[in-house]
Amino acid sequence: MKQLLSTLLCLAFVCATGPSAYAQIGACVQGPNGAMQPGTGGPCVNTVVSAVPFLRIAPDARGAAMGDAGVALSPDANAMHYNASRLAFSEEDLALSATYTPWLQALGLNDVYLAYVSGFKKLDENQALGVSLRYFSLGDIQYTDENNTSLGTGKPNEFEIAASYARRLTPNLGLSITGKYINSNLASGQQVQGQIIEAGQAVAADIGVNYRSEPIGPSGNILSIGGAITNVGNKIAYTLDTIRDFLPANLAVGAAYTFNLDQYNQITITAETNKLLVPTPCNGTANCPRTQSQIDDLSPISGILTSFSDAPDGFDEELREFTFSVGAEYWYAQQFAVRAGYFHEDQTKGGRRYLTTGLGLKYNIFGINLSYLVPTSNQRNPLDNTLRFSLLFDFGADVQP
Repeated sequence: MKQLLSTLLCLAFVCATGPSAYAQIGACVQGPNGAMQPGTGGPCVNTVVSAVPFLRIAPDARGAAMGDAGVALSPDANAMHYNASRLAFSEEDLALSATYTPWLQALGLNDVYLAYVSGFKKLDENQALGVSLRYFSLGDIQYTDENNTSLGTGKPNEFEIAASYARRLTPNLGLSITGKYINSNLASGQQVQGQIIEAGQAVAADIGVNYRSEPIGPSGNILSIGGAITNVGNKIAYTLDTIRDFLPANLAVGAAYTFNLDQYNQITITAETNKLLVPTPCNGTANCPRTQSQIDDLSPISGILTSFSDAPDGFDEELREFTFSVGAEYWYAQQFAVRAGYFHEDQTKGGRRYLTTGLGLKYNIFGINLSYLVPTSNQRNPLDNTLRFSLLFDFGADVQP
């Protein structure tokens, strides 16, 4: 049972993060001086993992084209994923977006994909409601037991339903709260050793904050600072006798500065950092502050609180758990956009590093965004040579109280 569930969780993790997370992995071992050192096969890796990692996939083509940054960008329908407090500053009355992302297409898989639909409605100039649906298909799977005996086939999938409320507390400061339901159906209905596997379920919440300045200088430039804590919820399990796994709780902090060059040309520069608020795995060395069993027994809140100080290699390893994104966006007449970005993750924490690029077109109420990922290392990425696209519909402007 445990072996089957571990296999299914590994499958979900590989599909959601890609083969790069496992390329050139070496065991973390303790050297003569007590410090962590590389084992055989590659660098010393101690990657932080969680259940349902699909919740951390950037679901829209705009943010994806800017290095997966989005916590401080101007408001749009996809703010639900990054920071829903952005919605409070929208000038649109109603907006909808739909994104389709083929996943692991470079490996010849055509039935693994992420679909995302989101939208919001302004209640007045200070308040907005948002909703979103995220669906991740893991394709067709042949289930087998420890003896490689067929247990049938299935179509594992995961989804998230979310609703947000965003409000301006002042003309420049907005807050949001999001509630979500998560369902992870990896092998529902399969029976192993008398145990029936069920869909994992969880509820979670996000909190977001966004500061947007008054127009700066004669050109009316805008500074935006955003922060969000996402996916804070109960641990998830697939049977009664298995260990419950942490959700991918995450801290994101970023800023964006928009230069209004003239009435036609606008450039936005953004930078963002993210950290999973999940306990760092114990590698079995003397440096580990607790056993893996003790880590598994932590409550979700305890896991979040200890995630800043539990790395076996100390503060240096904690710093390596931060990812960094930078991005730029150029608009001409608010009708044509060109975007680029870069995402960096430390080699010992997954090693994802890639350039991103993309285009945006907007005409009247209709818009389309495209993004493309360019790997900067030999590690394979689930979005290698893949074009993802988002459709957007914006209705109305200048909402009145």
